[in-house]
Amino acid sequence: MSAEQAPATSGYAKPLPDMRPEGDGYWAGTKEHKLLLPTAPDGTPFWYPRALSPGTLEPHTWTESKGLGTVYTYSTHFIGPSKAYKGDPPHIVALIDLDEGPRMMTNLVRDEEGYPSLDPDAVKIGMRVKVVFHDVTDEITLPKFAPAE
Repeated sequence: MSAEQAPATSGYAKPLPDMRPEGDGYWAGTKEHKLLLPTAPDGTPFWYPRALSPGTLEPHTWTESKGLGTVYTYSTHFIGPSKAYKGDPPHIVALIDLDEGPRMMTNLVRDEEGYPSLDPDAVKIGMRVKVVFHDVTDEITLPKFAPAE
């Protein structure tokens, strides 16, 4: 399967992540609905997955995140990055400060069937969010974030 596009039989037509070997543990975790963070030998989690721990160049382990965080900043996209998004509602792209420390980029959605976008007026810097998992194909599960309520 191409890392660019989901197979036509999945019903998911949006672009998929570029799958690289250093992220295998992360993607295996999302498939099990777990948000795994690469963790340096001293126990400090970091983001993004890479082959070796930053600063030490030593192997890392994976630590399960609580999946909770705070919106650091966000932007509303009214036009998607490709034709696959034509006609979709606005997308909220956000940087989330996870409770464990790392900051990651994600989409903000509602925790509902199909994980639709949030109303842009409902998003606030500093709002609490939780991870939700969108099974988009048999092989790929995307983590997204929804209001923590």
